[in-house]
Amino acid sequence: MENQITDHEFLVRGGAFIAVFVAMAAWECLAPCRALSVARAVRWRSNLALLVLNTFIARLLFPAAAAGMAHFAAGQGWGVMNHLHLPPWLAVVLAVIALDFVIWLQHVMLHAIAPLWRIHRVHHADLDYDLTTGARFHPLEIVLSMLIKFAAIALLGPPVVAVIVFEVLLNATAMFNHGNVSLPTGFERYVRYLLVTPDMHRVHHSVEDDESNSNFGFNLSCWDRLFGTYRATPRGGQRGMTLGIRAYRAPRDVCRLPGMLALPFRDQHNGDALGRRAWVRSQGVDD
Repeated sequence: MENQITDHEFLVRGGAFIAVFVAMAAWECLAPCRALSVARAVRWRSNLALLVLNTFIARLLFPAAAAGMAHFAAGQGWGVMNHLHLPPWLAVVLAVIALDFVIWLQHVMLHAIAPLWRIHRVHHADLDYDLTTGARFHPLEIVLSMLIKFAAIALLGPPVVAVIVFEVLLNATAMFNHGNVSLPTGFERYVRYLLVTPDMHRVHHSVEDDESNSNFGFNLSCWDRLFGTYRATPRGGQRGMTLGIRAYRAPRDVCRLPGMLALPFRDQHNGDALGRRAWVRSQGVDD
């Protein structure tokens, strides 16, 4: 059974991605939250080209993907959950929650450690914020994320089904909470007690250090509340806040594929200022 699930993992994830992408794109066109500063065609061409490149690289380096790693770990008896004999439904729920925490922690590390921030800033340098921002990551970050995911799966030993559910949720929520949309205010206030909403995560893409070093969650919102990194609103408001990175404002550098791929390697002499020092300032810690 797990072999069949693993064999169809790419189709399941691909189908879910297309469905959520179409739905979010339609929502953004019908009821956008913010006016775009760069033509959608320019940004989407580059952001989606980066997605295609990352998908090719990930499948080339990790052909079995995370589901294959879970299947292998089960066969080897690796991981805590392979020895607990939990009810299947409970194992899936606990595994999805645990993997979500791993991704949250990884996201914090990408901001707190200067060399990792160099890679991650490709995601943050987008001058606008829409569903394609949720797919805009440097290939080096994709490889690093996959290695961290493999290590977590080996230690945790989650069911294959749980890993596929998590991957589908991660892709879907990344597009949802990066959407250029807003939920009705009263409804949104309650949703964000459980899930990361577009208004909540948009704060994380502010040019202000204390705002960008908050709201790290992609799916569950509880981690930011538990660890003190939650911020309800940006100072400038959802429509007035400035998005991106203050030092990178030229569209040719951050909205075109060659500039995006080169961004981690620029300004070598100023690496700490963009990573560690920004983190320290936003956390109110002496440098």
